[in-house]
Amino acid sequence: MDQFLQQWAKAAYTSLGFFWMALWAFALGYMISSMIQVFITEKRMQNVMGNKGGKSVLLGTFFGFISSSCSFSALATSKSLFQKGASFVSSIAFLLASTNLVIELGIIISIFLGWQFVVGEYVGGVLLILISWLLISLIKPTRLIKNARNRLNTSKTDEDNKSKSLNQKLKSTENWAKVGKQYVMEWKMVWKDVTVGFTIAGIVAAFIPDAFFQTLFINTGHGQQDFDFFTLLEHVVVGPVAAFLTFIGSMGNIPLAALLFGKGVSFAGVMAFIFSDLVVFPVLRINAKYYGWKMSLFILFLLFTSLIVTSLLLHYSFNILDLIPNPASASITEKEHFQIDYTFFLNLSFVALTAILIYFGFYKGKDIMYHKEMAPKSPLLENVLKWLAILSYIWLSIGMILNYLI
Repeated sequence: MDQFLQQWAKAAYTSLGFFWMALWAFALGYMISSMIQVFITEKRMQNVMGNKGGKSVLLGTFFGFISSSCSFSALATSKSLFQKGASFVSSIAFLLASTNLVIELGIIISIFLGWQFVVGEYVGGVLLILISWLLISLIKPTRLIKNARNRLNTSKTDEDNKSKSLNQKLKSTENWAKVGKQYVMEWKMVWKDVTVGFTIAGIVAAFIPDAFFQTLFINTGHGQQDFDFFTLLEHVVVGPVAAFLTFIGSMGNIPLAALLFGKGVSFAGVMAFIFSDLVVFPVLRINAKYYGWKMSLFILFLLFTSLIVTSLLLHYSFNILDLIPNPASASITEKEHFQIDYTFFLNLSFVALTAILIYFGFYKGKDIMYHKEMAPKSPLLENVLKWLAILSYIWLSIGMILNYLI
């Protein structure tokens, strides 16, 4: 019983620790998404990122790189770009860049896995975008794209706001009130998914032994040069399965990725595991809210296929160049989540910015009517998630009390 209570306390602490690590990234992504919704017109977005050519893909990649978002906030921002007129392929480029080509992820990877994995992450991020672009060009999902855009563009356009210059919009208190209201709506869309997802992540980290993940991968423990093609293929398919079972997100998954690599999982399997933060069920469900289930499943197929091909290409390329590191070098030292570091100050800053946006939205702009529903919701799923979220808060509260008592 004592051991169970200790694991409960560890699970709650881990869940909150992972969320603390990602809090500022959530806020940043939703702020960007909200400002795009209010300040950027469809015409401007169509002019910049509206075509299917290389320029729009490059811009989507660049904007994703500088947005530095986690998967949830990247989903919201990419949806806003697509809704405002960006092409589907440039929106996907943004989504992949903002979850793979980010500096803070590279820093965490270098600490736990080494510089070779950092190179693999950034090169792989570019490959994911190029392969997804190729698949979209070959499949040409025109009807899916049209239906998804129609689904998002159900709200009325503010013609008066549309005619103003960007400088005029930025100086408008009314527009900042709308940003504040939109920001809160972005959080309302995913708070249940986030709560349940991070709670499950902590439970998995505390209660499921490392050996469980080792059994998911066949022929572990061999040298990286000794894996045959079918073993590598199994690893890159099972990698996303392991990510689905943990759902910690790319940042929190890195220590577990180091554990897997240290236990003999192939370089390809570990890279697939790291790339898999966009092919887990909560992400699938959020995409379904935005675009409908058909498009959500197509995006899942697109990203899953791209990460399998990318992971295999990286493994064989790095093996030829003798760049795959020794598994014994992987560090799995646990990170102290709550400490006075850059995360602490970033979180404080974005909590303050959140308070400012809420002030503009619900005090200064309390008389301003602004409503934009993201996408239709399933009442049954919403109710189930609502109760799971409430149970998660109870679990986390008791766990944190235990953490201080034990």
